[in-house]
This record gives sequence, structure tokens and C-alpha cells, in this order.
Amino acid sequence: MHGERTPELVVDNAQHSDIIQSRVHDLLMSMGLDEKVGQMSQLQAGGGWIPDELADSIRRGQVGSVLNEPDVEVVNELQRIAVEESRLGIPLLVGRDVIHGYKTIFPIPLGQAASWNPTVVEAGARVSAEEAVRSGINWTFAPMIDITRDPRWGRIAESLGEDPYLCSELGSAMVRGFQGETLTASDSIAACAKHFAGYGAAEGGRDYNTANIPENEMRNVYLRPFKAAADAGVATFMSAFCDLNGVPATGNQWLMDQVLRQEWRYQGMVVSDWESIVEMSVHGFTHDDEQAAYEAAMAGIDMEMASSSYRDHLENMVDQGKISLEQIDRMVERILRLKFELGLFEQPYTDPSQHPELLNKSNLKAAKQAAMQSCVLLKNEHQTLPLLPAKLDAIALLGPLADDGFEQMGTWVFDGEACHSVTCLQAITELIGRTTEINYVKALETTRAASEDGFSEAIEAVTQSDAAVVVVGEEAFMSGEAHSRASIDLPGHQKALIEAAASTGKPVVVVIMAGRPLTIEPILEYADAVLYAWHPGTMGGPAIADLLFGLESPSGKLPVTFPKVVGQVPIHYAQKNTGRPATEETCIDINEVPPRAPQTSLGMTSFHLDAGFKPLFPFGFGLSYGRFQYVKITTSHHSIGLGQSLDVSADIVNMGSYAGEEVVQLYVRDLVGNVTRPIKELKGFRRIRLKPGERQRISFRLHTDDLAFFNRDMQLVTEPGQFHVWIGGSSDAPLWAEFEVHA
Repeated sequence: MHGERTPELVVDNAQHSDIIQSRVHDLLMSMGLDEKVGQMSQLQAGGGWIPDELADSIRRGQVGSVLNEPDVEVVNELQRIAVEESRLGIPLLVGRDVIHGYKTIFPIPLGQAASWNPTVVEAGARVSAEEAVRSGINWTFAPMIDITRDPRWGRIAESLGEDPYLCSELGSAMVRGFQGETLTASDSIAACAKHFAGYGAAEGGRDYNTANIPENEMRNVYLRPFKAAADAGVATFMSAFCDLNGVPATGNQWLMDQVLRQEWRYQGMVVSDWESIVEMSVHGFTHDDEQAAYEAAMAGIDMEMASSSYRDHLENMVDQGKISLEQIDRMVERILRLKFELGLFEQPYTDPSQHPELLNKSNLKAAKQAAMQSCVLLKNEHQTLPLLPAKLDAIALLGPLADDGFEQMGTWVFDGEACHSVTCLQAITELIGRTTEINYVKALETTRAASEDGFSEAIEAVTQSDAAVVVVGEEAFMSGEAHSRASIDLPGHQKALIEAAASTGKPVVVVIMAGRPLTIEPILEYADAVLYAWHPGTMGGPAIADLLFGLESPSGKLPVTFPKVVGQVPIHYAQKNTGRPATEETCIDINEVPPRAPQTSLGMTSFHLDAGFKPLFPFGFGLSYGRFQYVKITTSHHSIGLGQSLDVSADIVNMGSYAGEEVVQLYVRDLVGNVTRPIKELKGFRRIRLKPGERQRISFRLHTDDLAFFNRDMQLVTEPGQFHVWIGGSSDAPLWAEFEVHA
């Protein structure tokens, strides 16, 4: 039956596309040049009111989109002016940064990436879309799919991690969640793949900074998630702030035209980032706003966000023959097509009563599930966790983030409210407060506080308790756009608080809420268990409580490598081997080197004398209350030809006494390439649940196309040769096999 319906669906889609194209063409032919340029302009809304200048501009047809207006009554009035009072009645795109939730706040995207679960990520975006449309929002500036390997960069919180495969899978899931089955659905909003491209490689982890990335690295790493998003049907792209190899992304014709339009055949709309067109002059790429507008238009930026260089200069440039009318028409056509695809011409207005309630039970359940699967158990000495309420007369709950509903939501929260967050204190009290005394002491006013005035009370609380849970980390503002850090240690005197709790001799569980990987090695000796919760969102407290007390087992895995010290940055699992790779045998501790030691005795391989060559925690790492063992890896073939597939299989056994979920990961290494290849690359993953003692055989199918890479001629190829393959619970998986691809 499914096979019989597919051709009809294709025909319907083709007919729908043809109808839209015809309507776009007819409307475009009716438009004056000023109205076309107006469609290419996105303006900041009033934030609860309508400035007279904005209303007049909309009446004149000089605005194509507004952003940052979440009041549905104001949005409906803006749409009414556009539809009923402008000459052509073209509705508005209404944009908003709905990054990880609207009212129901999900974990930050980096936290969602730790779930390694596309279903959870898609569900989060679906809830976000369903809630945002109640306010008339029809376009979000997400997902952010910049690959980043520098935790100093504040926007790592908004990313999906360091790996192009994981980012591609989760970014595509987010697109599906925002856009639904069809953009015309009343609960769908247009997604935006940002920031195209290379922004996550900003030098020094400083936001807005230069990115220098060889083309081969761009194609093999940084562009892959964007290609996946384009293939997933993402409605829009956004250019990056940074200059890429000397050419700002917003004016980069190679990026926007050659790669996106010509190579990928992308038909959707491209918007600049906030004032990134006029900022090209600040970069030193253009000498004024007029030249900036020219470079952006020629690169293919369809819509200008916030600034006015298009409105100020494009008409004159067309009149002077610098930019062709045909070029303008192509750009406006893409904007109009999106508005038709969203069904805005048929229904520009929003009736909130036609949509589900905000923060409803289903949404909160999805947020809790996402938070639970995003938490990563990094340490659990002596099976400290789970804490068993039946054995606890009293528990101490300490720390500046234990009862802070605002900070646990994290960065990029415009519409979430702290009053809707359920904190660790609230959730733990609800879960065990009837049988266990909870001794809560905040101890530090903020995560940055230096005063230890509250420590004596905290020590007393731990002394009177059977165990301590210390909730520390970063406040929400410490990550996100323009919030980069040179030091990524726990701020303030939080380490001292953990030491103080440990000095009592009672078991200490540390819960960390943060927007990035932190250099937490100094606290590990004082913590019996460490649960990394990122910024977990509205339902962070209940998710953490369920994990701490064993209602669920932690199952998150790191989507980014954790360095021991900031000097190891950038550090990532998919590094190159180099001509002198470090090993345990060649790596020397600086403190063990004798005085006047000869240079040749110091290892002579690629490592830091004072930090070694391994991270604190590798990509893909995460513990569980189950104990998973990997055995018996096999390949279905020892050799395959180009265009063929093989299966890679292994047994996973839960040797522990708790049931749990494990994210099984598949890695590959191409031993010899036209360009050097990483020592490992993620090629697949799967979530499984095993009871104690249960054994399951997991198979991954690898096609030779999955092994393709861009060679030195920028051709996507799979080369014959030898390959190693691993299956395991992290990128440090020891269980491996080998196979060959022959011509």
C-alpha cells in the first residue's frame, strides 16, 4: 500500500510547488522595485507596541519581516497592516530566537546533543514550534549547527557539539521538529540553519572572531551538518558573523553561491545575521554601507536583518546597473516562496485558542525526558549513586544553583520564566521530603561569589546528613553569544564549597549546571560522584532528582571532549595522527623529568609536558548505573568493493545490577588517504536498553559511501584501502576489527 501511495504524494507535491511558483511569479510581476527591496528587509519590532515608523514602512510595502515581537495581539495587528493596508497585501515573516524552547524550556542544545537521541531532539523542537506559533511566530533562528571544538566559545552552549556526524543527525531532527510534516501546517515554523559557516572555529574561542579553515577541512567537517540540513529541507540559512579565510561569510560568494546554490542546489532563503552586512565595513572588507550591500547581494543574501543598507542603497544600484533586476527578482522570489509555503497568504493571523496550552503536561513530560537523557554521569566511585532514600535519614543540599529556576534554564531564553522551572530543591523535596530530612544551604549567593560566609552552615548541614548533593556550575549569562571565557574553571569559590563538604567525610555528589565543558579535574578528588546536567531547562530539577535517587539510570554521552586544562584547547577526538603520535610510553610527566635532562629523552611526540595527550573525558563518554561490556566484534566481510556494504556487529552485555540505556557507538578509521584522515570518525550510534545480565547483539551497516571524504582536489571520494572499525561506549572504544575496500 505504501508503495502505491508514494507516486501520488510526489505528484501532489509537484503540483503544489508549481502552483506556488506560479503565484510567486504573478506577484513578483506586480511589484515595484521599492516593494521588492522592502521584502528583503527585516526590522526590529517594538516589543509590545508598534512604532509609527514601522507601521508606515509596512503600509508602503517596505518591510518583509519583523523579529522579536512575541505579543500575539501586536503580531496580528502588524499582519493586518501588511495584508489590509499595503498595496499588495503581502504578509510578514515573524522571526524569533526560539532556540531550546519557548515557554517550556528544554536543555540547552549542547545538553540535548548529550542525549544522542534524535527522537528527543525532534520532540523538543516540535514543542517549541507548537508553543511559539501561539504568539504568531512563524520563523525561528535555529538550529545552530556550527561545529566547535573550543569550549571557551560562549556559543558552544547553542551548538550540537564537535562531531559533524552527530551534529548532522541531531540538526536534521531539529529541522523536522520545527517544520513538521509540512510548513503549511498551523503548528509549523520555518527553521534556519546557522551560522553558515565556520563560525564555531573563531580564533581563541572569542565570539565574532576570525576563522581560518582550509577548504578541505571546511568540506570534511564544518559544512557537513549544513549539507545535511539542506537535504532535510530546512527552509532558511543564516550567514555567519565571522570572516572566513579573509572574506566575511555574509559577502562570501564561494560559500553562498558556489557551495550553497550551485553545488548543493539549495532553493531556500538566506538571511544575514544581525547587522552582519554593514559590519563587513568594520571587518575592513568594504569601505561603506553601500559597498557592503553590494557584496552581500552579489553573494546571495536574500534578506538583511536589522540594518538598512539594502533599503538605503539597492534601488540606486539597480538604477545604475551595478546589480541586475534579475538578481533582485531571484532573491525576492525565494522570500515570497517561503511565505506561500508557510500558508501566510491564506492565514496571516493567529488565534491562540486554536493551539494547545503553553507548558501543558505533555510538553513538560517531553522537557523532563530530554533533561534526563542529557545528563552525563562522569564519575561514580564506590557506587555512591543512586542514593537510596530508605537508607537516608537526612541529606544536605548545597550550592548556588540548587534552587535557582532562572539560571537552570540557560542561555538564549527570551520567553521562558523562572516561575515555571522546577528546581532541584523543589523536586527532591517532592520526591523524598516525606521520609528524608533535607538540609538546604545555598552557601554561595552566585556561582561567582567569593565570600565563604555560608560555609560553616553548609558544613554543619552535611555533618548532620548522610550524604551531600552540591549543585554548582555557571550562571546562564556566562555562556551564549558574546559570553566567551578565557578560563573555564568552576567560577568563584565553588571548588572550596565542594572541598568543605568533602572534609566532613560524608559522600559528596556534585551536580554541575553549565553551558560548556568546564575544567573540573581539580574537584574530582573531592567528589564521590559527578553528574553533568548542562543547563537542563524547565524540568531540570525533576530529571536530576529521578537520576540521583535511582528512578532512572543516567544515559547521556558527551557530545564534546572535556579538556583537563584550558591549555589543551582545541582538543577533540577526531584529531589527525601526526608523524609522531603520542603514546602512553612516550608521554612524560613534567614533574618526573630530572634536571638537565637531554632533549631527546622527552618523548619527542605530540603531547603537552604538563597535561599529557589525553583529555579529562573523551567524546562519547558517559557512565550508567548499569555496567556495559562490549565483546565479540565481527564484520560480515573482510573485503568489499566500492558501492557495496558490510555489517559490523558486537555483543553488549549489562554486567551490572541495574537496568539502563547505553548509546552504542560506531567509529571508523581510514588508514591511508589522499589527504590524512582522522584517527577515528563517528559513523553510527544506537540507543539500547538492557536489564541486568541481558545481552544484545547490535549491528551497523556501513556502505562505502559512508567512508567518503573530500580529497585534495575537493572531490568527494571513497578510496580503496584498509580500514579499522570500533564499537563501544565512547570514542575510546577498545574493541576493534578491520576490513578492506577494493577497487
